[in-house]
Amino acid sequence: MNNTADTSDDLANDLATDLPGITTRIEARLAARHRAEKRFRLLSILAVWVGLAFLGVLFVIIVHSGADAFRQTKVLVDVRLEPKDFGAPGTVDRETLGRANYQGLMKRSLREAFPQVTSRKDRKGLYRLVSSGAAFELREKVLQAPELIGQTISIWVTASDDVDMIVKGVVPRKARVDHRRLGDNQMGWLEDLESAGRVELGFNWAFFTAGDSREPELAGIAAAVIGSLYSVLVCLAIAFPLGVMSALYLESFAPRNRWTDFIEVNINNLAAVPSIVFGLLGLAIFLNVLHLPRSAPLVGGMVLALMTMPTIVIAARVAIKGVPPSVREAALAVGASPVQAVFHHVLPLAMPGILTGTIIGTARALGETAPLLMIGMVAFVVDIPTSALDPATALPVQVFLWSDIPERAFAERTSAAILVLLGFVCLMNLTAVLLRKKFEIRW
Repeated sequence: MNNTADTSDDLANDLATDLPGITTRIEARLAARHRAEKRFRLLSILAVWVGLAFLGVLFVIIVHSGADAFRQTKVLVDVRLEPKDFGAPGTVDRETLGRANYQGLMKRSLREAFPQVTSRKDRKGLYRLVSSGAAFELREKVLQAPELIGQTISIWVTASDDVDMIVKGVVPRKARVDHRRLGDNQMGWLEDLESAGRVELGFNWAFFTAGDSREPELAGIAAAVIGSLYSVLVCLAIAFPLGVMSALYLESFAPRNRWTDFIEVNINNLAAVPSIVFGLLGLAIFLNVLHLPRSAPLVGGMVLALMTMPTIVIAARVAIKGVPPSVREAALAVGASPVQAVFHHVLPLAMPGILTGTIIGTARALGETAPLLMIGMVAFVVDIPTSALDPATALPVQVFLWSDIPERAFAERTSAAILVLLGFVCLMNLTAVLLRKKFEIRW
């Protein structure tokens, strides 16, 4: 007993002797841990700001490059509409008026505006000041108002992309000829038009109302936007009901066995499969086996539905699982069947979360390009599609097509189309956030 007491006393004495050292080491470790945590927080904040900085720089570059595409140079031209140019005198038949030589009328008007231009070569350069679509703009004006025949009218027509780049300042006026693509004579004629107040910059409505074109000043995104809209509608019509019903079955009715575990694992794997794989599947099944129309939004929407449905299933299952079991149990306790309990009580409460996941998945599908390329929606489409069976392209595919064209005017339209696509995606994500905030239920 005495030995034990002596040993305890010795330990107590040693502990009392070493206590200041132990306290110092503990404090040093705590200080080191606090410094490490502080460094980690600073690095995390720095990483966030670096990421935001890169996104900001990218956004500024895109805005700076694409803002000019929303403006278009117009040229005021005086055109004599003589009756002999439209067939027999007094002709008002729309078909006859539509066949008139409006390109020749536009060229004659330019020659009359610059009578000093006499050589064939110079006249070709003069005609290049306005777009090839100027004749179609004159045609539409005459068809809308046939009573103008016999008069001299002033009409604002679209300038060529070379003139447009000069007026916007994208190409310096004092640049070398091989850089500005307009000769000295053409620059002089342009300056004459500007001094006479016949050149102006206005909002480019054609960018939002026209289809694709080989001429950049005439190219628009209307056909691509409508094609994307049809594809997204088909995607939602297929993926939303199938995804929600699959989630309801797996979460509320399916037995827990190896088969359902296998299905759940594969759904999670499908959500991570590269999108081009779904494009290959659509090419093999929808086009080669079912022989559905190539380049149609119907096929594009079906491919996007295959890609989006796993995301909707996962989001719907999480939303359904988030509903307290007491809701289902209370419904069953008052006599509701399992199906009634799910559809009348669980599903309405889970719908906000389901809609949020659906919108986010659809926003991802809206920006996909690879699967649409595989099914032929990369075609050059001028006409705006009127149904899901018409040939069409999509907005991200249009960006891909324009980005491959070396002309400067197409570069700014590529950036402008990217801005429009980003606007749609941001709007859909904002809608998802607002829905989540509005219908969020705290249990």
